[in-house]
Amino acid sequence: MRIVLDTSVLVAAARSRRGASFALLSLIPSSAFQICLSVPLYVEWQDVLTRPQHLPPGRSPDEALAFLRFLAAEAHLQEVYYLWRPFLCDPDDDMVLELAVAAGCIYVVTHNPDDFQGSPQFGVEAVLPGDFLRLIIKS
Repeated sequence: MRIVLDTSVLVAAARSRRGASFALLSLIPSSAFQICLSVPLYVEWQDVLTRPQHLPPGRSPDEALAFLRFLAAEAHLQEVYYLWRPFLCDPDDDMVLELAVAAGCIYVVTHNPDDFQGSPQFGVEAVLPGDFLRLIIKS
């Protein structure tokens, strides 16, 4: 099953090794799911995850970039040809939804599911990392 990881999940995983976000990222690569990535989302990941406030203690921006390169290597790279903007309140969320639709994803895993109101119209459900973990454990 293909999914999109919202940037909020990567930020949460960088802040704590105890949460569902870290547990989810620790499963990659997984036979249960494959992350999907577009160039614009990867650029956002790079911008956000290299900010000093999002770096884990003792980690450098270069280490964050190395981890993002690992994720990119494991991801399905998807080009997005059709844009529906504006559909959601935040253009960055539109970018995530457009990727999910283009890649045939069932889920966007995010800490902000309310930001994806209307995504079910496109066959995409926004779920919290913990809820997604429970879904794949049941499978």
